[in-house]
Parts: sequence; C-alpha cells; structure tokens
Amino acid sequence: MTEPSLPRRVSEFVWEIPPGSLPEMQVPVRIIGTEKIIKHALGDISFKQAMNVACLPGVEEAVLVMPDVHQGYGFPIGAVAAMRLDDGVISPGGIGYDINCGVRMLSSQIPLEAAQGKLEKLAFLLDAASPSGVGATSNFRLKREDLGQICADGVYWARKEGLASENDLRRIEERGKLTGGSLGAVSQRAIERGMHQVGTLGSGNHFLEVDLVDEIFDTQAAAAYGLIQGCLVVQIHCGSRGFGHQICTDYVQDFQSAVRKFGIQVMDRELVCAPLGSKEADSYLEAMRAAANYAFVNRQILANGCRQAFEQCFAGDPVHSYLQQVYDVAHNVGKMEAHTVKGIKKKLCIHRKGATRAFGPGHPDLPEEYRAVGQPVLIPGSMGTASWVLAGTLKSMEVSFGSACHGAGRMKSRSQAKREVRGDELVRDLAKKGIIVRAGSMSGVAEEAPDAYKDVDEVIEAVCGVGIALKVARLRPVIVVKG
Repeated sequence: MTEPSLPRRVSEFVWEIPPGSLPEMQVPVRIIGTEKIIKHALGDISFKQAMNVACLPGVEEAVLVMPDVHQGYGFPIGAVAAMRLDDGVISPGGIGYDINCGVRMLSSQIPLEAAQGKLEKLAFLLDAASPSGVGATSNFRLKREDLGQICADGVYWARKEGLASENDLRRIEERGKLTGGSLGAVSQRAIERGMHQVGTLGSGNHFLEVDLVDEIFDTQAAAAYGLIQGCLVVQIHCGSRGFGHQICTDYVQDFQSAVRKFGIQVMDRELVCAPLGSKEADSYLEAMRAAANYAFVNRQILANGCRQAFEQCFAGDPVHSYLQQVYDVAHNVGKMEAHTVKGIKKKLCIHRKGATRAFGPGHPDLPEEYRAVGQPVLIPGSMGTASWVLAGTLKSMEVSFGSACHGAGRMKSRSQAKREVRGDELVRDLAKKGIIVRAGSMSGVAEEAPDAYKDVDEVIEAVCGVGIALKVARLRPVIVVKG
C-alpha cells in the first residue's frame, strides 16, 4: 500500500488526510490532535489503518480519529466510522475483540482525609471483590439460562436479580441493554468462556481505581454528576472478557468468506465485513449486542462488589459510604444512531473503537438530570497519572457523530514497556506518590506503566480545544487494582 500523505492542518486541533491520498478512499480521514500527537502517530500504522477504513463501502462524511489513537486490529484504536444502512457494512475490526470494553464511575461523599487511615484496608477489600488476571473466574455462578437472559436483557436482568437499582439503569449508556442480543448467534465455545467470567476485571489495561476529585472546572456539571472536590470516586474499566473475544474471533473468521460472497474489496484482510441488512451482518450484530449486554452486567456486578467493600471498610464511621452511580460508557461498540449530516437526518451504523459516546445537552437518550449539561464522558489516564470527567457537547453531534476519545492512548507496546520497566520498582515509586497498587503480577503492572501512555492532559486539551467535550473534573489515583 502507498504511504499515507502527511495530514494537513485544518485548524489548531484538526488535521485531515484527503480522499485523493488513496484512489479507493470514499471520504477524508479527520484527525483531532496536537502537533506532538500527530508526529507520534506517524510512527505506527494508525493513519494507514484509518485510510483503509475510509475505503469501505457506504462510509459516511469522514473517518474520525481521536488524539488517543494507536494501532489496532483493522481499525486504529481511537476511531469512529459511520456507515449508511443502505450500502454500508459492519466490520468486527471496527468494534474490537473486547466488545463493550467501557468505564463505569461511582461517586462518594467520602473526603480523602476521612479515608486516609483505611486506604490499605479498602485496597484489600476491593482487590478481594474484583477477581482479576488472565482467565480469572467469577465468584458469581451462572446457569446457562442466566447467561441467555444477560445477553438479551443486560442490566435489566441484574435489576430483576436484585443486583441493580433503577438509578443504576438510568445512568448507563442505553440503560444497560442493546436490544437484539441473543445467544442464538453465539458459538458454544463463546458460551463456555462466558459462563464463568461475569464479575471479573481480567488483565491488560483493565483496572479498578479509587480516585480523588482533585479539581473541578464546571461546577454545574460536577454537581449534576455528584462529583465533590476532595472526595473519592471509583472507576471500573473492563469489558466482555473471553465471551466477547471469542465472538469477535468467530466472526472475523466467518467474514473472510462474506467479503468474497458479496464481492467486497478491503484494503486489509483485518477489515473483513458484511453488508448491513445481510444475514451475516444480522448474526454478528445479534452476537455483538449479546456481548455488549454481558459487559454491562460485568461492570454492574463489579460495582456491587465495590459498594460492599466501601460499606464494610467504613462501617461505623460517620461518613456516608454508599457509592452513587455517575455513568457507564461503552467504548468498543457498534450502534444504530440518528445523526444529521449536511443538514439531513440519517440513521447510521456508528462504529466506535476506542472512542466514547459524547452526546450533548438536550439529547433524549440522556437521563433527565444530565440533559442540561450533557453526557458524562469518562476518560481514564494511567495508574500514575490523572483521569478526567468531561461533558459531551452539541458540537460533538456536528463534527464527530457524538463521540470523543476514550483514554490516554498507548505510546509503547506492552512488550517494550516490560523491557523498560520493573513492575516491583514501579509499585514502590507509586507508593511514594501516595498510590496503592494491588496487582496479580508485576509483569502486568510493567505493561501498564504511566510512561507507556500519552500525556492524558494533552489528549484532553485537543478534545476540549476542538469543542467536542468540556472539562468537568480532573481526578488523581489513590488505589489501583489490576490483574
């Protein structure tokens, strides 16, 4: 494949690769970032991958690339692509192997000062409540019938089982359920992997983190979200575990024949896809929605474990230990959404891979208490750096299909990070900064070293500079639980 043209600068934080850069490109690639971020991304194949996505049938308006971009499978991580329903496609590579990997945030009214003497105990309790690591199995036992209901009903199943409140449901993207999920489109191997992993963190970049609300930038939005400066919040970052991974694996294999059947030319075999409306696409969407619902329930069960840990840790204390749901966002998912393109309202299939929904004020899909300020956008950093809470804007609906970035984005591969960092030394260094780390392996800690990630503050500057989200609060880590 030809080398991509260098992106040309359109504005301070927007860059573009025009369609003529490859003859097959249907639309431009539009990149949000700083000059430093753009230069770094040119070191891998992220932009080549985005250009390949822009060659897919039925792609609408532009392929959006977020400042946390890095190389992925088929699509770059940190990409948004909208497909027309009449001539577009669905691509498993545009959603990823960890279907509905996402972030849930819970807020507290506990000041850090009130918790200082109990942080070690809290870290122990949270670690015990959050099975983590490669192949981790749950303390929560499912029957096959339960798994089927989880895949169809998402967090509605958890509410029926007494594991979720109405307030939890309201503060989850899509109320914790993508309609149309079913085990009917899922392989037996995926079912076997899913039976024992709901309620587990997993490994890699997944984590459970207690943070301090360090600084508030928008008092109205922070008050609506329940964020109090100086108090603790919890972030949970995980997805659909081996269940979603197996579903993606199965359909990437199946779609190798689908592109031949439908005569679709892809620039990269990792972009295999099927036409929307075809039997193949419908089957994948059914399975993908099942995995997305599984992931919502996974985070719900972990959130319950966090609540129990907080209540046990602070039992008898005068502080109010209940954790209130802020929001739960998916950042690896495909959904049918209505968007206005060039003044025309269209229903499109939005692929978000390593990108977070960021709907602006007034959107009917938001809970009523958030409609005045916009959707919470949860942006974790790394275990040693800040995380952010942003608010979606009306501009995001105009320029990025209601989307923003999902994190800091890797700068170094996991293998490079492990070569350069000793996990035990990193844990000691973080402890000196007041950050308690609980991890199943030191190699896993090394993989996720802060230096392996971009500067999250610079990523946020680009996202907020272009106007697709607004700063609400900056967080700093206090406890990190990892696989």
